[in-house]
Amino acid sequence: MSQNKPIRRIAIIGTGVIGASWTALYLAKGLKVVATDIAPNAEAALRKFVETAWPALKRLGLSPGASQSNLTFTADLPKALPGADLVQENGPERIEFKQKLYGQLDQLLPPEVIIASSSSGLTMSEIQKGAASHPERCVIAHPFNPPHLMPLVEIVGGAKTSEATIRRADEFYTSIGQRTVRVNKEMPGHVANRLQAALSREVYYLVAEGVVSAADVDTALTWGPGLRWGVMGGLMLNHLGGGPGGIEHFFQQFTGPMTAWWKTLGSPVLTPDVQKKLIDSVHAEAGSRTIQELEAERDEVLLGLIELRNKVARSSQTKVTATVA
Repeated sequence: MSQNKPIRRIAIIGTGVIGASWTALYLAKGLKVVATDIAPNAEAALRKFVETAWPALKRLGLSPGASQSNLTFTADLPKALPGADLVQENGPERIEFKQKLYGQLDQLLPPEVIIASSSSGLTMSEIQKGAASHPERCVIAHPFNPPHLMPLVEIVGGAKTSEATIRRADEFYTSIGQRTVRVNKEMPGHVANRLQAALSREVYYLVAEGVVSAADVDTALTWGPGLRWGVMGGLMLNHLGGGPGGIEHFFQQFTGPMTAWWKTLGSPVLTPDVQKKLIDSVHAEAGSRTIQELEAERDEVLLGLIELRNKVARSSQTKVTATVA
């Protein structure tokens, strides 16, 4: 079978938070989805998640053929795989479990079917050891939570992943509107989570040292650099920060102060006492707002930002097309 066969049917393995969110996204993109999970009440929970997410997906724009009725469910893994063009695996982050699972998938699936893992903490080089016959079709396709709203997908090959698999995965996720990042070297946490971890380390340090409260450090982030990061990445902002001289002038101007700050960055130890200080400060910031209320607040602002970014992207593409024409 051709490696260029369109990807129209997705098998979702594991329907927890990430698997359910992937399911909603794929359905909104007009794809057919068969999901499998052995957890009690998994199907009911999945369908409820998709139904709840649907208004937001409709607001962002449903693709032709998008329908919740395109979802089927089975608790029997082998029954979920026939006809699948791509498998999105969202199993537990345990290497023994994943290697055993990939051994099963390797035997049950035709060799051209991509097996994409949502794993955030394991490397594909280790996972694909379970797929003895066709490890070349196994790849990390790590989303940013929640994937039905957040467009980022980090694509990371393992030692035996083929370039054709990486290219085909990239083309697929891009075709449904996701923003892909090709990670050229395997690193624990890939890229986005490493960036988060670096920032979290300093946030925890500042709160633990009594420099600032959770509320104030979050204000500093969300109403300062966070606003800019929602528009451009750090390096492009550095380019603008250099004024007319761009990134070259930025380094001339700020290398000294910036590297001096690096030397004072903290390395907190998350002892029980430090965790309690962080927890108490976070609860003081959250106040009476429930997790559900905070999620709704997050998603409403996210939707607005995504809509704005999509509008600007379409405008920019129109300008480029007009210039080329």
